Amino acid sequence: MALDTSTTPTPAGTAAAVSGTGLPEPDKITGRARLILFVLCAAQFMVSLDFSVLNVALPVLGADLGLSHSALQWAVTAFALPSGGFLLLFGRIGDLFGRKKLFLGGLAVFGAASLLATFAWDPASFLTGRALQGVGAAAIVPTGMSLLTTTFPEGPLRDRALGISGTLLSLGFTVGMLLGGVMTDTLGWRSTMGLLALFTLVVLPLAPGLLPESRTPERPRLDVPGAVTVTGGLLAVIYALSTAAERGFGRTDVLVTLAVGLVLLVGFVVVESRHAAPLVKLPMLRRGTVAFGNLGGLVTFSMMSTVVFVLTLHLQETLGLSPFGTGLIFGIQGVMSVVAGMFAPRVIGRFGARKTLVGSLLGQGVLTGALLGLGSGADVVLATVAVSLASMCHLGAIISYGLTVTSGVPDEEQGLATGLVTTTQQVGLTVGIPLLGVLATTQGDLFTGVRTVLVLDTAIVLGAALLVAVGLRRARG
Repeated sequence: MALDTSTTPTPAGTAAAVSGTGLPEPDKITGRARLILFVLCAAQFMVSLDFSVLNVALPVLGADLGLSHSALQWAVTAFALPSGGFLLLFGRIGDLFGRKKLFLGGLAVFGAASLLATFAWDPASFLTGRALQGVGAAAIVPTGMSLLTTTFPEGPLRDRALGISGTLLSLGFTVGMLLGGVMTDTLGWRSTMGLLALFTLVVLPLAPGLLPESRTPERPRLDVPGAVTVTGGLLAVIYALSTAAERGFGRTDVLVTLAVGLVLLVGFVVVESRHAAPLVKLPMLRRGTVAFGNLGGLVTFSMMSTVVFVLTLHLQETLGLSPFGTGLIFGIQGVMSVVAGMFAPRVIGRFGARKTLVGSLLGQGVLTGALLGLGSGADVVLATVAVSLASMCHLGAIISYGLTVTSGVPDEEQGLATGLVTTTQQVGLTVGIPLLGVLATTQGDLFTGVRTVLVLDTAIVLGAALLVAVGLRRARG
């Protein structure tokens, strides 16, 4: 990996750090490396906060801006659509032309877009701000993850760094729920977007002086046909699924957009098989650890985000809880996620990332099924306990799937590997709510819709756990 000599990490297993780099010994994170980890994790925390800080505020936001129940998911999807669609492209651009530069540019765009969303005057201006936040996030997430994996060598040090990053990723999502409730009740929903703008102002000035620049040693031409087909295909498919959730699959525009997206993705595979310097090296996708690790990541993100979405609606609109009360429940969930983050690296160290991933998916599925007891008269207690424990399993799946996919990948391909990991994350967050969450509002009454979603969610997670277990076993054999 062609890093600046002042930032090249010591190989795993070496006793001493590189002189003057600030990088730690293999089992400790100290000095300058700790500051680098702080900046990278803070940016990831900010992005995950953005995914959830509006969730509790959705009913209030919808009433203020004139968004219907079925259209509320666009407050989430408008952000997740570009952040998922552009991840692979931006991850590769960072590999070729400099991850640090793209990371800083993404922070600037994210901050400006947060201001636009804060002062939005109608649904169009708000959704535009959310979409631009997604563009910024698409640059921040893969480059930030690549900077982390190239700064910390593979082994215990990287495991610890990814464990911290994964914990803060989950914590950001949950803290967003709690802050969203408090801020919506006291300052209004616009304050949630203003918080993200302020957060950017804290992180952006620190990053230039701390982060190392890194890129691949070669400078091949960017795979433009591959970039166009995969980005266009992802955008078209995600848009079609999101639109279908609101308007139905029978509409001509939905079917045409879905067909175009699938054709573009097939075209992407053809282009990549023939390009001298492909955006995605197809042999990587054929690795069992990459394919089934990302399947586990896709399912854990999409199904957990769906649970949070429908549970928010149930608690506020069926039980009549305030945004603050709802946020408090998810605050408890956040504390349990932090606990899980503290122990997940130890579990992975003992059982391995693959077994931890399968076990975490099984736990998430079983505990999601436990939420089918809603309506028994103890909904608040059940919701708090079940969603908190499910989130602990979800956090284990987040950390272990990232390690499963990126382990054994050379530094020059870390941008691609982490781009796949984060694309899975963003696509998962995008498709779960429109595909399943919307059923909660289209089944006649909300309670019936919530139960329907929970049944499907449970079945999907448990089915995926079985597929991942079989697939990873074959990859090992």
